[in-house]
Amino acid sequence: MGYAVAPHHSGVYPVHVQLYEAWKKVWNIRITSTEEYPHLKPARYRRGFIHKNIMVLPRQTCGLFTHTIFYKEYPGGPKELDKSIQGGELFFTVVLNPISIFMTHLSNYGNDRLGLYTFVNLANFVQSWTNLRLQTLPPVQLAHKYFELFPDQKDPLWQNPCDDKRHRDIWSKEKTCDRLPKFLVIGPQKTGTTALYLFLVMHPSILSNSPSPKTFEEVQFFNRNNYHRGIDWYMDFFPVPSNVTTDFLFEKSANYFHSEEAPKRAASLVPKAKIITILIDPSDRAYSWYQHQRSHEDPAALRFSFYEVISAGPRAPSELRALQKRCLVPGWYASHIERWLVYFPPFQLLIIDGQQLRTDPATVMDEVQKFLGVSPHYNYSEALTFDSHKGFWCQLLEEGKTKCLGKSKGRKYPPMDPDSISVQLLPRAQRGTLQAAAQTGTASAILAEAGAAETEIALSESRSISVERSPLLELPGATKRWFKIYLFK
Repeated sequence: MGYAVAPHHSGVYPVHVQLYEAWKKVWNIRITSTEEYPHLKPARYRRGFIHKNIMVLPRQTCGLFTHTIFYKEYPGGPKELDKSIQGGELFFTVVLNPISIFMTHLSNYGNDRLGLYTFVNLANFVQSWTNLRLQTLPPVQLAHKYFELFPDQKDPLWQNPCDDKRHRDIWSKEKTCDRLPKFLVIGPQKTGTTALYLFLVMHPSILSNSPSPKTFEEVQFFNRNNYHRGIDWYMDFFPVPSNVTTDFLFEKSANYFHSEEAPKRAASLVPKAKIITILIDPSDRAYSWYQHQRSHEDPAALRFSFYEVISAGPRAPSELRALQKRCLVPGWYASHIERWLVYFPPFQLLIIDGQQLRTDPATVMDEVQKFLGVSPHYNYSEALTFDSHKGFWCQLLEEGKTKCLGKSKGRKYPPMDPDSISVQLLPRAQRGTLQAAAQTGTASAILAEAGAAETEIALSESRSISVERSPLLELPGATKRWFKIYLFK
């Protein structure tokens, strides 16, 4: 049959990886079911998912348990069971769910045989009072049919097991939720995220994940297939905090910023996490990524100029269009921030000026500490020193030694050519949104101010980032932060 369930409902969800691996290895289990995903109640929101190539179907409750073995002793009396069957909860469960899976117990088929009584009468009632035609399938075929009907449910959406009492009670007692991050640095790439990472880990109360053998200091959990490894895999990257209240775990993955999936996944697992992003002039970011790819000998970057990359049309070679996407898409700041704000309230988002981080990191880090609410206050003015040879700020160690970013950081590039400077980097739809916001004096299309009902936009002139001078939007935040969005005419 390829179907199994776990004793006491444990291990299926929240996921216990060892159970899935044992099922697959020993019995070649292909299907199981649970009533716990995403939560027991409300039952109408139960969904299925696939994990470790095992299809997990949503299971419904029918009111029969190990102790419900006599008709006259049914909880609430026999009328309660009959009411559920004849137009009540059990009836509507079948009517409202295209596929229903129920679990009964051996004891329900002895004594007064309430298992047979319940489902025979349910089938008769449905046949008499509806036009539904009930069918049954073996477990494997049933699972395939379910995910044909609901393909969007194949990918799971992990949650914090400690946020649901039932989940916490059936989760392994050896596990803890304390190894989940309190904040995320989401990128985008080439804006100074590695420098921010270095500065953050200097703080005595801030702890990062251990490095990944493939992606170095970045876990890249929420945006890639690593997500399907499950939360046990994710939490293994983090230390057990010595003090849950004062220690701040975090991770930095610069690809999260423009990921379609990351905001929703992160909000599901760590809904209270603070989010930090760094923004610089998007044209500078695009050019830096192009030069980064050239330094790594990317064939497309070596073959084509920056102007050819950013001006390529839809009929350009695939490798050129792929490079163009990596250069430009992360710089569509408004679209990506809007996506994150769908899942996180504005007061949980901090936007850092990347240029200020480069020139005045101590002030920025003071702001970061205030945003996080971390203590004790760490004096970055005394802990950082400017290295004139490297051209950026480094950690000051004992005896005057310094710890700086690696050789790959802070490279000197030739200036951007005039043709590239004139190219419009934002998609037409986004340019229109930004320009409309500037003309109407509202920021609702771009960013809701943290904790404020309305946001006023002050327009001022900015340094030239295209052939024409571009207006600069400044949005004063609740803590006097400034968020800048460049408009490309």
